[in-house]
Amino acid sequence: MSQTLSEERQKVIDALNEARGLELNAITQYMNHHYNLAAMDYGDMAAKVKLIAIDEMRHAELFAERIEELGGQPTTAPSGKAVKGLDVNELFSSDRNLEAGAIDAYNRFLSICRENGDSTSAKLFETVIDEEQIHYNYFEIVVDHIAKLGDSYLAQIAGTPSATGIQYQGFVSRQTGAQQDG
Repeated sequence: MSQTLSEERQKVIDALNEARGLELNAITQYMNHHYNLAAMDYGDMAAKVKLIAIDEMRHAELFAERIEELGGQPTTAPSGKAVKGLDVNELFSSDRNLEAGAIDAYNRFLSICRENGDSTSAKLFETVIDEEQIHYNYFEIVVDHIAKLGDSYLAQIAGTPSATGIQYQGFVSRQTGAQQDG
């Protein structure tokens, strides 16, 4: 007995919602790490982790838009809780592992999309997987540098600026035509 269109669509929506939950968790985790790195005076690292969190925000929104296109309701629940209180030596390993888990999950979800005839969602997962791999590579490089170079590597980053140069423009700014600096 073959699946109905709605059963196929629901499997894809469920995969997209699970992916959205992973993204929502990553956003919270990476913003927590951004704040902690800035407080430890590792500005350049803080800025990069913030930009990765913003990538994750975009991914979460892309998944939500696709879920809505398919007639589903996007989840607002993160897949887990942010791990807090990590020192700089643990933080990047944790983030690398989060990215590795997302890549594995998204490859499974991509297969679900293909098996259920949704090439549009499959393409979305392919794009997001490519971006998650870039995040993973950054975290892996930092883990490797910390392991090999230790405090001398961290000393080079200490005191660097955490500004990302991003201009934030929310609802109020758009309505009034004002620019807000991030």
